[in-house]
Amino acid sequence: MSTGYETAPRRRGLLGGLYDSIADLGAAVLGAIDTFFDMAWFVWRTLIWLTTRLPRRETLFGNMYQIGVLSLPVVALTGTFIGMVLAVQSYTQFREFGMETQLGGVINRSMFRELGPVLAATMLAGRVGSAMAAELGTMRVTEQIDALSSMGANPIQYLVVPRFLSCLLLIPSLTIMAVFMGVMGGLIYSVFILDIDMHHYVANGKLFTENWDLFYGVVKSVFFGATIGLVSCYRGFHCEPGAEGVGNAATSAFVQSFVVIIVLDLVLSIVLDKIYTVIWPQSQMAMSLAG
Repeated sequence: MSTGYETAPRRRGLLGGLYDSIADLGAAVLGAIDTFFDMAWFVWRTLIWLTTRLPRRETLFGNMYQIGVLSLPVVALTGTFIGMVLAVQSYTQFREFGMETQLGGVINRSMFRELGPVLAATMLAGRVGSAMAAELGTMRVTEQIDALSSMGANPIQYLVVPRFLSCLLLIPSLTIMAVFMGVMGGLIYSVFILDIDMHHYVANGKLFTENWDLFYGVVKSVFFGATIGLVSCYRGFHCEPGAEGVGNAATSAFVQSFVVIIVLDLVLSIVLDKIYTVIWPQSQMAMSLAG
């Protein structure tokens, strides 16, 4: 798809090169602005269809199976090994201070707040986001989306809403699975390989984590899932012609989803920490006194 800001013939010389660089930068900025507003319009239409007419049950359940159920094994396996890696990387430093049993709190809190939701979102973006972009991109290239429109069906309602809903509804479950398997992986490696006392490990894990930490991660995952669904479907819908265009759409879907997820992770961490401070200020005071 052309952006409408094609570059002019290249100029020679230092001034010509400077001029071309400025022109390229301007074209990139204008293209980014166009993409932003186009994406905003795409998101708005998706939300409108989501609130006015839900997708058919068989379409929604089929997407849920592809996106959620088939993603469970890879999320569980990755979460398990991430928990073990955390134990391996943290053990040496904690052992120097005689605080090996504190590993439970570190691993659990890390999985609940950060690694669980980010890991589940990354796996979903890699496995599902790229596939959705490639599938919709192929439909765009082969004019199947245009055929849907000609038959009176709205492509946004028929193709995007079920995928968006599936990502939105199922990523919290995938996040909980990643957290659980990461906690269990860290526990198994710490207790059975590193020979850390299980009672103190579990006690410290409970002491340094609370229900808010799980809520913290699940809330993040909802935003991550919405990002993956919208970005992937947008890239598929705006795929350029040819096999190369489909491949570029799949790659762009993953890269852009991952970048937005990282930015959202920072923003949501700041916001949720502020909310926690407002709701439970005494907890922050107690932590400051303990430090």
